Amino acid sequence: MAATGTWLPVFGYGGHIKATAQEVIISRGSETWRYPLDKVKHLLIVGGHTLHTSAVTNLLKSGAAITFFDIDGTPVGCLYPYGYRQDEEVRLAQERAAPHRFAQPLARAALQSRLLLLGELSDHRGETIFYSGELEFLHQVREELEVSVTMEELRRLSRLTADMYYEILARTIPPELGFRRRTKPPHTDPVNTMFSLGYAMLYGNCCVSVVGAHLNPDRGMLHEGPGGLVYDLIEPQKASMVDRIVLRFAREGVSTDDYECGEKRCYLDPAIVNLLTAALRESIDQNRLDAQVRILRDALLSNAEFQVLYWY
Repeated sequence: MAATGTWLPVFGYGGHIKATAQEVIISRGSETWRYPLDKVKHLLIVGGHTLHTSAVTNLLKSGAAITFFDIDGTPVGCLYPYGYRQDEEVRLAQERAAPHRFAQPLARAALQSRLLLLGELSDHRGETIFYSGELEFLHQVREELEVSVTMEELRRLSRLTADMYYEILARTIPPELGFRRRTKPPHTDPVNTMFSLGYAMLYGNCCVSVVGAHLNPDRGMLHEGPGGLVYDLIEPQKASMVDRIVLRFAREGVSTDDYECGEKRCYLDPAIVNLLTAALRESIDQNRLDAQVRILRDALLSNAEFQVLYWY
């Protein structure tokens, strides 16, 4: 468990959190972690833990904030010291930012990460998974994203290439699983259901980082609406952190005994859910998510260059 920047997340269940005037102490089972109190500016408590009043008192006295989340990463409440203002500068910079400056590299990185995964899958099969003209078109769109000048065009191209990506992925998945394209919930096939589980986990982890940096998760650049900024930041991470795992399960780890699909919804067996969840926890890189949020925050505050981290 490591502090990231100025925020310290505590995930899961069963942790004991307390603090002295000098340090924050977190223990779980036989393990204990200690952090200098003056280095922790935002404690993020995700799931179910024991929080000692000593931690609340000493953190608030030192000027830190405490935010609570459901186990899925949804923020539910905050504690702030009297006169707390550390979040105002970040939120104001976010409100003033030009969306296009951030949306363009995010859209480009999302497409590039998907192209890399599709290329890997095609090489692994020893034959192309692309229909005539598809790969050339996706490369052309990647070039167009370099010069797209309107938000409407960026969003249109982003949606178009995402739809194509999932349709191409479907060719690598056993047809009996019924996956043809990405659909909206409720899902009627196990692959879409697994994708949604993975994306929900990725969303929760990223939302914790976004809130830890005092950014507004609902003020997106490429995506609009609730959670827009979180959706922005996870889009380039989906291919490496979620899709590769789901595809492996779809090809190797899922049998007809692992799911039950009806006309309205598909249900995964708890045993396969546990296995998939464990694999996704290994695959979702919290350090990379935290680093990406720090890059965004610094770009907003200091007008530094905005770079997108993604698998390659």
